Amino acid sequence: MTSRLALIALIATLALPSLAPAAPAAATSVLAQPGDHNLSLVWQGETRRYRVHVPPGFQAGQPSAVVYFFHGGGGNLEHAANEAFYGQIGESDRRGHIVVFPNGHSRLRSGKLATWNAGHCCGSARDKQVDDVGFVRALHAELQRQVRVDPARVFAAGMSNGGMMAYRLACEMSDVFSAIVAVAGTDNTRSCQPGRAVSVLHIHAKDDERVLFNGGAGQASRHVTDFTSVPDTVSKWTRLNGCQATGQVVLDAAGARCVAHTGCRDGKQVQLCVTDTGGHAWPGGSKVRGGAGSPALSATERMGAFFFER
Repeated sequence: MTSRLALIALIATLALPSLAPAAPAAATSVLAQPGDHNLSLVWQGETRRYRVHVPPGFQAGQPSAVVYFFHGGGGNLEHAANEAFYGQIGESDRRGHIVVFPNGHSRLRSGKLATWNAGHCCGSARDKQVDDVGFVRALHAELQRQVRVDPARVFAAGMSNGGMMAYRLACEMSDVFSAIVAVAGTDNTRSCQPGRAVSVLHIHAKDDERVLFNGGAGQASRHVTDFTSVPDTVSKWTRLNGCQATGQVVLDAAGARCVAHTGCRDGKQVQLCVTDTGGHAWPGGSKVRGGAGSPALSATERMGAFFFER
């Protein structure tokens, strides 16, 4: 009888699920290897594409700095990732950070002619009130599932409408972004209450024909919005960050001048670089529709130094 009960107990024990902890699944990431990775996620019913460039020498076990780079209005991620225009791939490879090229909202399946809802600008993203801040949060969460991100070195940068989007992220995602760079795109947010200070570098040409330096819209963008002026944008962020009102000249070159406002909270900085010429373009780069930005300054190099060398 005793042996029969023991046999029944043994059978019952074998039938129970194991209570021993399962071995962790092997970590797999599509971003484990250097190179360009084209990915997508669905946000508000729309498939949003993005490209992640992982530099040579990337070590998955080490926390990585990340730059999110936003294309201009009417562009797409292909423009943003083009070296001739903005030089972001080369900068990533030199400095060793990951660069992410998100695609804005587009009514086309190709993702072309995309815009960002940066507040008062731009296009169908603004008109449909697309939650682009939510999209960037979802994208950042997905990136963190794939690689180790250094939370102290997450940055946003962009051209024109992309620069305006960087300002909106500084306003609404200061918990994520510690610094931004905006080129030819002022702060046109509807509201701005950052939870912490965010460093800002603004680069603009005096003769910008679309986003006028002193406010308003040029002839080619007169139906978009009346853009906030560069001085008002810089003054706003100097105030938000608690910086000194009087700036110090940190670059005085032929055709370009940079002024930095220091003494900000948490060691942050607000810097303005102005080129005499170049129009609505990325200084040191080529225009998407032909022509070139000001040769007096490399916005790419200035941006890299602002993010990584201060």
